[in-house]
Amino acid sequence: QVQLVESGGGLLQPGGSLRLSCAVSGLSFSRYAMSWYRQAPGKERELVAGISSVGGITNYVDSVKGRFTISRDNAKNTVYLQMNSLKPEDTAVYYCKAHWALIAAEYWGQGTQVTVSS
Repeated sequence: QVQLVESGGGLLQPGGSLRLSCAVSGLSFSRYAMSWYRQAPGKERELVAGISSVGGITNYVDSVKGRFTISRDNAKNTVYLQMNSLKPEDTAVYYCKAHWALIAAEYWGQGTQVTVSS
């Protein structure tokens, strides 16, 4: 069975940092590009960051550039999102996604809540 399990969310003050993790099982992790999405109340789900299957290429939505870093450890089947200088507008449920375009495969995690508030 394919499983993507996010962890590391929580409540913190503006300016703080969190590191989200997504542990993946049941698929060939090193063949999948990985992404983090988020969805805030009343808004559409948006792509936050993506990383290629071997970790050499990354991309970010403009609003998080310079603050967030996506990385992966293929030996541990895990993708991370390091979030620094957090702002209230970063408050959302964060979701992990695995994608392999060659076979049109896509899988989603259940999400983890991040709340930034004073």
